[in-house]
Amino acid sequence: MRWALVKVSLAVTTMVVLAFAVPLGLVIREMARDRAFSNAEREAAAVAPALSITTDRDQLERVVASAGSDAGMAVHIPAGDGQEAMELGRQRAADEDIAAVRKLGRASTTGVAGGSTLLQPVALSTGEIAVVEVYVPEADVTNGVGTAWAVLAGVGVALVLGSVAVADRLGVRMVRPAKRLVEGARELGEGKLGARVPEEGPTELRLAAVAFNSMADQVVQLLANERELAADLSHRLRTPLTVLRLNTASLGEGPAAEQTRTAVEQLEREVDTIIRTAREAKPQTAAAGPGAGCDAAEVVRERMAFWSALAEDEGRTWRVAGADRPVRIPVARADLAAALDALLGNVFRHTPEGTAFAVDVHNGEDAVIVLVSDAGPGIPDPAAAMARGRGSGSDGSTGLGLDIVRRLAEATGGDVRIGSSVLGGAEVRIWIHPAGRAPASRGRRGQVRRRRPGRLAAAYNRPRSD
Repeated sequence: MRWALVKVSLAVTTMVVLAFAVPLGLVIREMARDRAFSNAEREAAAVAPALSITTDRDQLERVVASAGSDAGMAVHIPAGDGQEAMELGRQRAADEDIAAVRKLGRASTTGVAGGSTLLQPVALSTGEIAVVEVYVPEADVTNGVGTAWAVLAGVGVALVLGSVAVADRLGVRMVRPAKRLVEGARELGEGKLGARVPEEGPTELRLAAVAFNSMADQVVQLLANERELAADLSHRLRTPLTVLRLNTASLGEGPAAEQTRTAVEQLEREVDTIIRTAREAKPQTAAAGPGAGCDAAEVVRERMAFWSALAEDEGRTWRVAGADRPVRIPVARADLAAALDALLGNVFRHTPEGTAFAVDVHNGEDAVIVLVSDAGPGIPDPAAAMARGRGSGSDGSTGLGLDIVRRLAEATGGDVRIGSSVLGGAEVRIWIHPAGRAPASRGRRGQVRRRRPGRLAAAYNRPRSD
């Protein structure tokens, strides 16, 4: 592109220079010729008054000498009234040309060796026609023409070189952003997600750079969404893994029981590894279609039916309030169930056995509030607990549970707050706006009934309707 612009500029500028320089040079040459013959006419006109008064040779020679040069002027006086023909100066024009001017009575120019001559007719007092001949050398006709042509050529070359330089700079200004755009696309294709293009250059290339950077940001965001979705889905495995771990505790002793416990522990470590590997990005929650959402009270009752079995096994007292009447929220059933499982799982994982907990549902005019509280030691640093990927450091803690809850609330325009509960421990308050945007469903979960710990796995896998 750069050399194409240079070639186009060179061709166009050369044509423009030739179109103006050639006619201008011809005009200058014609002006030099007109100037030379104007001087000759002026010299001839200086002799004419003397010829109309006298034909004395001595006087005429003095007039010719004062008017011009003896070598460049000649006077041809014809014979008449007893006067002989007289020739002053050197004759260069042919006799026929002189006779023709005398006969016609009009000035004329004719070419001679080394230049041209101006033949000017002058009427004498006797009525005869004398002819004044002024020699115009070729050097006078072309005086200054060569210099003018050289100046025009220099100006033309300067214009061509200047246009080429400007075109080259413009080409660099266009090609450099284009090259950076190509390099950025190549780097992005090679997996360098941090590749960006400076938004500079011509308007079109600047817009292309803006579009490229936006595309690169979208690619990074999409990849991050995929990683976070994998982390969230993996985190949902924490609940069935808890069931498996509890079931293994009732297997007793023996090689088979030990192998089962070992397999469950290994599976739990693998799930934790997957979650920690994919925890750096955030998934993008899609907008739900018309009619999406669920009954929060029903989901709360359902999940408490599942966790109550484990609570009884560990000697925990619990209660549910506000879940006796329908509470519609714009959240997918599976997402709300996953959020409740994350909060209740944290209660069982981070509080001693026998610690009481409660789940309350408040249906207000502008928000639905779901509270999960316990009588445990509480959360000393709520901000750190809400930070994605920052677990407590113990086995099975990935730091994603509260972040899942937060994103569920923010998808509807709400938020999550952590504080102290009336039971003396931690309280997680989920604000959900009923008119907010409901996230898309990401799967189905099974319905449970109240079971003993030995049958929790079967209860968890039993299907239920959404």
